[in-house]
Amino acid sequence: MQLTLEQYEKIAPAAEVEHGGVRMRFATPNAVALWRVQTIREKEPWTLDWISRFTAGDVMLDCGANVGMYTVWAAATRGCRVLAFEPEAQNYALLNRNIQLNALGERVRAYCVGLSDVSGLSVLHLSDTRAGGANHALGEALDFQHQPLGTAFVQGCVAATIDALVDAGMEVPAHVKIDVDGFEPRVLAGARRTLESEGVRSLLIEINQNLADHMAMVGELHALGFRHDPAQVARAERRSGAFKGLAEYVFER
Repeated sequence: MQLTLEQYEKIAPAAEVEHGGVRMRFATPNAVALWRVQTIREKEPWTLDWISRFTAGDVMLDCGANVGMYTVWAAATRGCRVLAFEPEAQNYALLNRNIQLNALGERVRAYCVGLSDVSGLSVLHLSDTRAGGANHALGEALDFQHQPLGTAFVQGCVAATIDALVDAGMEVPAHVKIDVDGFEPRVLAGARRTLESEGVRSLLIEINQNLADHMAMVGELHALGFRHDPAQVARAERRSGAFKGLAEYVFER
């Protein structure tokens, strides 16, 4: 028997999470996507704390949105408008599905674009071909430690700089999240003029403290008038495992 769209919606795998009386629903076609929902409070509580300080109507730029966990959280719980960028095709599809499931189409726009320090046609090296996967690499096949990446598939994609997008009419965001699995310095390099704007009030950036170019970003942002709290970084730092030394830094003006 062929199912109608309404019938499929009722049986399609999904999971919910609640915060402050707001229920959010996420499509979970596989174990990776389900894990993202189940661990959203424990994985990066400092990210949720950062989002909790946003006000309704603020614009957040989510660079490396994946399937939209933080995009949806910001839009649904804080009333933010979100510009979400995710170049991986399956994640982008699931990101849009999650925006639709939460009726956030008026607040969120998702773009299948990889943000970097250059604009144009590029490639995305996928380390994992499952929806919800991460640790992909734009342009060069390098992992989050800048080591050669084991590539499962190479996907074509479009790259852009934040500065070029703002020049083309994109609104300057109040808040910027950058989590692109090691390529954060390139995104920052393509956003220097935008970050000089007083309109950008805060950033959250995943920084690999084992890499010199990552630590250089701290000084660059301080020079632009941003500051971070070392205690917050200490709470976020991974102390063991494959991602030892990584931490989300929150910078505020």
